[in-house]
Amino acid sequence: MLLSMTGFSRVSRDFNWGRISVEMSSINHRYQEITLRLAKELSSFEPQINQQIRKSFRRGKIKLRVDLVLAAKICAAQINSEILESYYRQLDESRDHLKIIENIRIESLLQLPGVLASPSFTSLIEEEGESSLSQVVEDAITSLIEMRQNEGEHLFEDISMNLASFEKIIDEIDSYWDKGREESLSAFQQRLGKLITDHEGDLDVGRLAQEVAILADKWDISEELSRSRSHLSKFRSTLAMATSEGRKLDFLLQEMNREINTMGSKISDASLRWMVVEGKSFLERIREQVQNVE
Repeated sequence: MLLSMTGFSRVSRDFNWGRISVEMSSINHRYQEITLRLAKELSSFEPQINQQIRKSFRRGKIKLRVDLVLAAKICAAQINSEILESYYRQLDESRDHLKIIENIRIESLLQLPGVLASPSFTSLIEEEGESSLSQVVEDAITSLIEMRQNEGEHLFEDISMNLASFEKIIDEIDSYWDKGREESLSAFQQRLGKLITDHEGDLDVGRLAQEVAILADKWDISEELSRSRSHLSKFRSTLAMATSEGRKLDFLLQEMNREINTMGSKISDASLRWMVVEGKSFLERIREQVQNVE
């Protein structure tokens, strides 16, 4: 099963003290990179959230943003009625004593020390914030994984299609090589026989055998074809694994590319060279998709 490293999720949940909204996004990255941006009231929980994300994803550049909107009853300042009444009585007595006719304004009293108590949600956040935030983040992670799974299915289809096309090219090269190899070998033997006849007595037979062996190795692509089929088989089995193995696929792809490049450097036949070019184009398409696999 393939997992894409590209995805997005947004989840919100309401609690009796407010709403937590989590937004997550991920793109492809060689390693695991996590960036967190939490509301200041929840910033103390960053280490726990970071660890929660690390356990859920192996690779990718992941960004998480958390917004917090506190309920009005939590944000609203509380009026201390006893202190307010005490201020009012004192001011009323002073007004009579000083013979002030101006009425006492309530908004003026609210500015006096102790009348308004600042909203206190710190203890509430400490008690419920971590578990609540963890729940919402877990929902966002689940949603993101689902999207990455869906994207992974599309990657699997595209990679499998191009892999089948590449295997077809390998079969064509193999078939063409089987037919052309005998002709090339026969022509090579004729030229070699003529060379020996023309220089009979002047040739170092041991040296000649060594050079012929080197030339034969440089000319034959049988080993590259065999290794290419082996890599293809391993690539398919890796694709079918229960876990997403993007790094293994990338390594196998490099090996497959190395083999077909070697074929291209060994052969001189124009038709075979064109097949090699086609094969490399399919491998490049696969490589572009594998870069997004976790």
